[in-house]
Amino acid sequence: MAAKTKLELTWIGKDIRPRLEPRILIEEPELSYHAKARRDGDIFDNLLIHGDNLLALKALETDPAVRGKVKCIYIDPPFNTQQALPNYDDGLEHSLWLSLMRERLEILSNLLSEDGSIYIHIDDNELAYLTVMADQIFGRTNRISIVTFKQGSATGHKSINPGVVSTSNFVLIYAKNKSAWKPNRIFVERSGGRDARYNQFIVNRDENHTLWRFTTLMKGFSEWLGLPERGLKKELGDEFEQKITEFVHQNADAVIQPARPDYNSVSSAAREMIDVSRADPSKVYKLERGEGLSDMYFIGGQRLLFYRDKLKLIDGEWVSGEPLTSIWDDILSNNLHNEGGVEFPKGKKPEALIKRCIELSSNVGDLVLDSFGGSGTTGAVAHKMRRRWIMVELGDHAKTHIVPRLRSVIDGTDKGGVTEATGWKGGGGYRFARLAPSLLEKDAWGNWVIRKEYNPAMLAEAMCKHFNYTYSPSTEHFWMHGHSSETSYIYVTTNSLTGEQLRALSEEVGEHRSLLICCKAFEEQSARALSNLTIRKIPGAVLDRCEWGKDDYSLKIESLPMMQEEEEDAGPAPKRASKADTSTGDLFADEAEG
Repeated sequence: MAAKTKLELTWIGKDIRPRLEPRILIEEPELSYHAKARRDGDIFDNLLIHGDNLLALKALETDPAVRGKVKCIYIDPPFNTQQALPNYDDGLEHSLWLSLMRERLEILSNLLSEDGSIYIHIDDNELAYLTVMADQIFGRTNRISIVTFKQGSATGHKSINPGVVSTSNFVLIYAKNKSAWKPNRIFVERSGGRDARYNQFIVNRDENHTLWRFTTLMKGFSEWLGLPERGLKKELGDEFEQKITEFVHQNADAVIQPARPDYNSVSSAAREMIDVSRADPSKVYKLERGEGLSDMYFIGGQRLLFYRDKLKLIDGEWVSGEPLTSIWDDILSNNLHNEGGVEFPKGKKPEALIKRCIELSSNVGDLVLDSFGGSGTTGAVAHKMRRRWIMVELGDHAKTHIVPRLRSVIDGTDKGGVTEATGWKGGGGYRFARLAPSLLEKDAWGNWVIRKEYNPAMLAEAMCKHFNYTYSPSTEHFWMHGHSSETSYIYVTTNSLTGEQLRALSEEVGEHRSLLICCKAFEEQSARALSNLTIRKIPGAVLDRCEWGKDDYSLKIESLPMMQEEEEDAGPAPKRASKADTSTGDLFADEAEG
């Protein structure tokens, strides 16, 4: 019998996995910000994390308040590894990129709620590889769509390029569980504006349907203006389309298009009405449907479609709308330099794009995450849309770009982007936090010890993360630092515990509860008889759990292995990096934009 195999992506170094330390977060109050007054519905528990995004994701993954609670994730990871690693062998280059993405996507999957979804913005350089990887991580059956986003136009220097001019990016959309995903119905303004197929007009719409009289849209329009129909387009010139669209919108209940319905796909009642109206084409027949459904009208075997059903309220305006498709060519990336009041060349994404992702898959109060914060677009848009948000950014622009941008949103002085479309007036706030340093460090003799910066509260919180407990210190019991269930608790101390202290703890815990104790040392013989206590020595209990002292999981060029020379008969040797290459920037360090 053949061994079972599965279709999967493989690459150099796939089996090498980082052992991430679950760090705690430390707030920096001087960079946190909130509005001067509270409004109804304001959200203040937003979070901006400054630090390595992989370590930050691990910190969030080990936080029960976040793990499995994120409704919408948007990420804009580095696109083109050929630009980031111009002098490295293609196989190694792609392998590094895939490893970096795999680690992040797996944690992001764990952060998603059961009805959540993720939007991954990418270009065609890595689209195919990323799709296969995301299929493995999120499940191919949970892939919602691969959206084509029109990034630009074939103008300027692009127009002189030979071959196919690239003007698009892509957004991969995956659900955590497609059967539980309940997207909102989104409409976009119809390309080309008014739907000219609706070219008939009911003159006496307010009368009973059996008395309706019909004319052309142009005749009804000319009479509305009080101008002759003949030569009307020439008379109005450039204003014609604007004015006839205004007329159609104001009379949308009387502007119609007769259409022949699919006889086999409609209800039996509709089929009966089609037959009756076909037999008597001089009369309009009405099918009352009830239950909040629009009544249907038929004449001569055709159904009358009303323009009112084409009008959609989009960003506060009634426009000719149509359902959202997988081609997003209505959001342009030009003229973005003023959005958010910060410069971010070649990285900033339109606020309208982020708005669409968020409104498609979340509601007010839901949690939105972006682990490639960039210039802060995701947080700014989520805030304006009254969602809770978390952003992560390693670069200095967490302070130089994101902080001032969010302050202007909170103050209500940011008038650009989607401010008007969302009706945003200001309010709310956020906390600025940095990743704590590594819990352990080596002393002068090379022994691993708890870092001096860790006070008792920080240590307790860190140990909760390592042992999957929720950090929640009790005000009643000194030994309740956290819990994993209603009866399971954790106590963290740097003291050595005597047998007498252990027995006292055991009695207070009681037979129906359990306590994990993390301490420097303890009297082992006394502990054996205390069945409701589990005792671990620190730092020994966590020493082998992860990599200590590593603060940066972005790609350092100087840390890459050199490609090995091939034997002479094995063909040409792969390209090797020269010493000059060590000046190349980090991949996944100065992240593109979220």
